[in-house]
Amino acid sequence: MNTESLFKPFQSEKLELSNRVVMAPMTRGFSPGGVPGPDVAEYYRLRAAGGVGLIITEGTAINHPSAVSGASIPLFHGEEALAGWQKVVEAVHEAGGKIAPQIWHVGMARKPGDEPNPEVAPVGPSGLDLSGNKVNEPLTEEEIQQLVQAYAQAAADAKRIGFDAVELHGAHGYLLDQFLWERTNQRTDRYGGDLVARTTFAAEVVKACREAVGPDYPIIFRYSQWKMSDYKARLAETPEQLEQLLQPLVDAGVDIFHASTRRFWLSEFESSDLNLAGWTRKLTGKPAISVGSVGLKSEFANRTEQVEEDDPAAHIDPLLHKLEDQEFDLIAVGRALIGDPAWPNKVRENRTDEIEMFTPEALQKLV
Repeated sequence: MNTESLFKPFQSEKLELSNRVVMAPMTRGFSPGGVPGPDVAEYYRLRAAGGVGLIITEGTAINHPSAVSGASIPLFHGEEALAGWQKVVEAVHEAGGKIAPQIWHVGMARKPGDEPNPEVAPVGPSGLDLSGNKVNEPLTEEEIQQLVQAYAQAAADAKRIGFDAVELHGAHGYLLDQFLWERTNQRTDRYGGDLVARTTFAAEVVKACREAVGPDYPIIFRYSQWKMSDYKARLAETPEQLEQLLQPLVDAGVDIFHASTRRFWLSEFESSDLNLAGWTRKLTGKPAISVGSVGLKSEFANRTEQVEEDDPAAHIDPLLHKLEDQEFDLIAVGRALIGDPAWPNKVRENRTDEIEMFTPEALQKLV
């Protein structure tokens, strides 16, 4: 197996990586009180030592009381939490890796009464949950601007404490995505309306982050068609609509797009074999990260839908072909890296028979 395309160095205008393997962001909930401890630093250090080119951390909360749902989800504000993240950065750098935090607000995906601030209601563009039910009043423009600044402060802190880039979580039905999605954004002001108008909040967040970090710091934007509550949801039905969605984000300052799909090998539109990352790269000219069940024999743990064990998509050959064809630039690997921190090195050295496969039990391991 010739894995040269996977382990070729990556170089863009603002980011250089030793290879094309990215660790996908995956929530673990192992930061009591929102503070990442030595075990979190070791968890990420092991993946850097195992050969990952770029680590994108689990989602981390911007400075807003309803940003996340859980008392053990890490914060990205406050002296103690940021000091913990700085130790994570140092551990990853000592192992020769690079790392970006994923900064996050869950919006209306949060349930009333959720920790860490059960007294605070969830917020979203129209106060609608992911099923379209009214839960709260729409965000005011003043509240929206406070959120924009909270994202910008998190980006500035990421740069200050030594992270190599920052990723904005705009996927899967969370806050940024709720503004993009017609079902959850029913606003009639400048933040709502047609597809382009619905990009306004996300573009303002990107622009504010760009102003906070300066012109040379990499900003990654993660987006998806699918939502946690609806795997068939779509923001864009055609390449033309996808371009309308992405161009305002490019203009605002996105350097790299992280196009989240559940299966990397599937085409996004009937007009070509390109997946979502491939279309993103073609339409924007920006580097693109693909993702979706790399290295797995089953689709989702504890889900009824399964990929057959002999499905070639469970193997790496289709991925190598897409990288060789330059369909996208980087590939994010998720649960396979929870199962085996050394997954990249074992693939590169043709030791795939030694890879420890992902199991649901691996989610309970601290490192």
